[in-house]
Parts: sequence; structure tokens; C-alpha cells
Amino acid sequence: MCVGLSARVVKLNQNGMALVDAGGARREVSAQLLEELEPGDYVMVHAGAAIAKITEDDEEEADALLEEYL
Repeated sequence: MCVGLSARVVKLNQNGMALVDAGGARREVSAQLLEELEPGDYVMVHAGAAIAKITEDDEEEADALLEEYL
């Protein structure tokens, strides 16, 4: 099963990477698949890459579903 995690963009780097925060855990992911990404945006992260821009409501729903699953 493949699982994507929702995260908030903290910082964008010049090298196409973004620092994201997923529930307090911060890490760098590739942001090259998404255009017009800004700090504060929410993204879905899979396999080290931000694969989709999502809304804050989507992020809250994804977190609730993951919490329920675990």
C-alpha cells in the first residue's frame, strides 16, 4: 500500500527542494513537480516528493483519517 502524508511548506530552497512540516516532523522533499508553491501551502508528500497541492481542509481530513487508521 502506498501512503502519502500531508505537510505544510515551511521554506522553499533555490535547488527545487522544500522544507515541510508533517505533524512536527520536518524534512526536505522535492518540490519540482509543483508550480507556484509558497511557504504556508499544504502539499501531499509521497516518496520524498511533494506530489499535489492541497487545501487546509484536505490536510485536516488526511490527518484525521491517518490518526483513525493508526
